[in-house]
Amino acid sequence: MSHRAAAPPFAPVPADPSGASGPVSVSVDGLRVRRGKSTVLANITASIPDGRITGLLGPSGSGKTTLMRALVGVQKITAGTVTVLGRPAGDPRNRHDVGYVTQAPSVYRDLSVLDNVRYFGAVHGAGREDAQAVLAAVGLAELAKRKAADLSGGQFSRVSLACALVGKPKLLVLDEPTVGLDPVLRADLWQQFRDMASEGTTLVISSHVMEEAGHCDTLLLLRDGMLLEQLTPAQLRERGETDDLELAFLRMIRAAEAESPGNGTQANGAGAGPGGRAAS
Repeated sequence: MSHRAAAPPFAPVPADPSGASGPVSVSVDGLRVRRGKSTVLANITASIPDGRITGLLGPSGSGKTTLMRALVGVQKITAGTVTVLGRPAGDPRNRHDVGYVTQAPSVYRDLSVLDNVRYFGAVHGAGREDAQAVLAAVGLAELAKRKAADLSGGQFSRVSLACALVGKPKLLVLDEPTVGLDPVLRADLWQQFRDMASEGTTLVISSHVMEEAGHCDTLLLLRDGMLLEQLTPAQLRERGETDDLELAFLRMIRAAEAESPGNGTQANGAGAGPGGRAAS
C-alpha cells in the first residue's frame, strides 16, 4: 500500500503552528482521503511531537478515526505522505513500535484478563511479569484471573489498553479510550497517559469531549475532514478568548465558517456525505 501520491491543489494548515520544538514522532504532509465522491480528510498537514500527548479533537464525523487509521498504516490514502517514527506509515519495521487501541476492544472474551495480555505480549516477546506489570498500571491486577466476559464495560476497555501497552510501543494511538467510563476511571486513565508520556511514549488520543483537551500537550482540531488548527490548550483559550475549551472551539469553528466560501459550506468536497459532514 502506497503512502505517497500527487499533492492536492489547495494549501494545507502549516505543520505544528503551536510552535512546539524538538523531535517529531509523526509527520503528516498534505494527507487527503476520499471515499467515492466524498473527501473524508482534506489536505491534513501536522507534526506530532515525540514523548507528548497529542489530542485529536472534533465532533463525531470530523475524520478523527480516519486520520488515526492513516497514522497506523491501515487506511488507503488518496494523496500526501504519512511518516511514523522515520518510516512510511504501515512499514512492517514499525510493527512492534506502534500500538493502536480502537473503539471496539480487541479482547478474547473466553480468556482470563491475564491470558489476554500474555497472548498479545507474546507477539512482542513480553513475558508473564510484563503482563502483570501493565495490568497493575491500568488498575486490573486484582482481576487478572477473571474471564474477560465477566468484566464491566470500563474494565473491558482497560484490558484492551493493557494488551496494547504490554508491547511497550513508542507510539500509542487511542481512539476515544474514555468513552463510557465514569469520571474516576477517566481521571485514572489520563494520569496513566501522563505517566507514559513522561517516560517517553508518544500518545495520540482522540475525543469528542472538549474538556479532555486540557489534559493534552498539543491539539489537532478537526471539523468536516479539515484541520482547523494545531495548537496548545493555552493557545486555544487565548484564541477563543475564554477559559472554556468547548466554547473556544465553537468560536473557532464559527470564525472558520464565516471565512469559508459560501459562509459555512465546506470547500473542495470535504464533508460531502449526508448532512455535509465527513465520515469518521
